[in-house]
Amino acid sequence: MEKRDSGFTLIELLVVISIIALLVSILMPALAKSRERSRELVCSINLRSIGTGLFLYLEDNNDTTFNANFANSFFWKDTNGNYLKPSSSSAYWGVAYIDYIDSQDVFSCPSFLRTAKLIYPVDPKLIEQAAFGLNSNANNKKISQVRRPGEFIFAHDHVEPKVENGSRDMFYNDGPGTNNLRSYRQGGSREQFYRGIFRHSTNSNKPFETGGKANMLWLDGHVDNLRETTGDDVRKKWYTG
Repeated sequence: MEKRDSGFTLIELLVVISIIALLVSILMPALAKSRERSRELVCSINLRSIGTGLFLYLEDNNDTTFNANFANSFFWKDTNGNYLKPSSSSAYWGVAYIDYIDSQDVFSCPSFLRTAKLIYPVDPKLIEQAAFGLNSNANNKKISQVRRPGEFIFAHDHVEPKVENGSRDMFYNDGPGTNNLRSYRQGGSREQFYRGIFRHSTNSNKPFETGGKANMLWLDGHVDNLRETTGDDVRKKWYTG
């Protein structure tokens, strides 16, 4: 009687390969979601760390935020390696609080490290330490002037270093049925950057529909997220206090 070879037959190998391919196809989306959840968590933790630094700054400065009104770019240091002054238009607003925060890396968001270009003609790698947009109304703000700090945005995920142009780059709109972030919507001058705003847990490949969310740091130090929205559910007062 002929003894059967102990190796796999071609059919058996094909079956095994097919099963592995099927398992990989099932597991890859789950792994991708898990990685994004991890990135989102790091982004949220970084924002909380900024909030902690903010409180330390406030304790030393009469409960008043820094007036970083001119800082509206992505740079931290000058060509000599010295920190820029927050009054410099080239500075990233985080410069105002760097003495109270461990590292520039705290201003990074792993979900937004790779981009072909930024909204200004500067090195895209700068976004690696400048991923959050400051609410322009949070400049030179005395905490006692804000009725509910837990309902006042200090900073949030954005591609603009400092958001100041109303519904053009803030999350509220101009009334029911209108759009927020108008500069970033289809036809806007910055439409190519829209996906960098609601950048967490995205589940759509459409350029103007991410299905994602943005993390937000409030003046009382807590962090939560905002689901992709046209702005009907966002109050202007969250920005103005």
